[in-house]
Amino acid sequence: MNTRAVPPRTLGHYFKETVRQAWPVLVSAWASMAFAVADTTMAGHSSAADLQAMALSVSIYLTVFVGLMGVVHALIPIIGQHYGARRLESAGKAWGQGVWLALGLSAAGAVTLLFPNVWLMFSGDIDPVVMSKISNYLLALIVAMPAALVFRTIYCLGTAVSRPKVVMAINLVSIPFKVLFNWIFIFGQFGVPAMGAAGAGLATAVVSWLMLGMGLWVLKHDSFFKQFQLRLGRIDWPTQKELLRLGLPMGGSYLIEVCAFTFMALMVAREGMFVTGSHQIMANLAALCYMMPMAIGIASASLTAQAIGAEDPARAKLTGQAGFLLALAGAALTATLLLVFKPQIIALYTSDAQVGALAALLLQILPFFHLCDAMQCINTYLLRAYKVAVIPLIMQIFALIGVGLVGGWVLGFGPAAGTLQPVINTLMPGAPTGAATLWLMAGLGLGMSALLLRFWYWRTQAQYQREKSAYL
Repeated sequence: MNTRAVPPRTLGHYFKETVRQAWPVLVSAWASMAFAVADTTMAGHSSAADLQAMALSVSIYLTVFVGLMGVVHALIPIIGQHYGARRLESAGKAWGQGVWLALGLSAAGAVTLLFPNVWLMFSGDIDPVVMSKISNYLLALIVAMPAALVFRTIYCLGTAVSRPKVVMAINLVSIPFKVLFNWIFIFGQFGVPAMGAAGAGLATAVVSWLMLGMGLWVLKHDSFFKQFQLRLGRIDWPTQKELLRLGLPMGGSYLIEVCAFTFMALMVAREGMFVTGSHQIMANLAALCYMMPMAIGIASASLTAQAIGAEDPARAKLTGQAGFLLALAGAALTATLLLVFKPQIIALYTSDAQVGALAALLLQILPFFHLCDAMQCINTYLLRAYKVAVIPLIMQIFALIGVGLVGGWVLGFGPAAGTLQPVINTLMPGAPTGAATLWLMAGLGLGMSALLLRFWYWRTQAQYQREKSAYL
């Protein structure tokens, strides 16, 4: 039994602890999302073709990157439990093995980005100009991927040991560099030719390597991280096996979530350039809103993993309760802000009147979508703290792919297209049928996923409490 002293066991205390760790994660996530917002807004002011190329390219890249990132994020519960148990050298070793894993995954991911036509076959006929922009954008992101994935290992380490401000600071510092390089490469400055959407990809590659350099410098010079004896070392196959055993289903869950959005974008492209642009605004804003429950989920999972490592079931239960209630309150606040400031939000994204009008119609359902998204998010992260990932993956495949994506295709573009038109006329009158149907079904799928995951978390947490009670 670990006898390390723990904080007072009150729910209020863990609210404060979760907020203390979540806000830097949230700021860091918003800073990372600022990259995507800068790309979307700056490309949107370049041309409608650049905005469509951006929408499709980002959908493809995020499908690949987020899935691989999810595998790397297995480091968070693993390092968190080591840290809670004061196995500091083991935590440092796990980080080094995570770097090897990230490098291997980046090579695999690069191969998938070399063939955009495989992805775009779902989108019907794409203008050759847009196709060229997509190919160039993805080539630039192949260069960015190794740096971005290795940087995620630094993110995982800082988060798992309750030091999220390190990555937050790096992300904040990187924003002006991203905007600067976007301005240079997208619009053509200082003699550089205007590259449009492809310029945004090149800017991302440059800044990703800058961020990795800053992260490694911090790990080397910050005295706090010296206690972990961080090192790359040789590849340790037992550790790699542990990472993959947890990371592959975690990556699968990330992939399922992002796949739904990727194939939504690819199908929406059938409805034309303006609908694609409005869908991209909706998707980008939904992702931005997701950052709050994700930050709370990551903070709660890290604190819960530390409690599990310290063999403290009461603390693990309270950190989970605090995280869930905070995520629910945050989702309600976000939904309210979306309703109140919808016109101002759209104006920030586009100056095209037709794209803005379509986006305004779709955004009417976003508050409901976000509430469901937030609830499935927090439950997923809490389960990962207990190293439970396979069952959530199965649940998400059924709810998000079966109900959300397949159901959205059948009712929006397939044999039953138009079935939900009465619902669309009530909730989003005038919205394009296909895009509106996809968003409705995606929200329903997220709601089902949230309920299933919550049930499994209750089951997992109760089982852990019983096991520890019997042991004590």
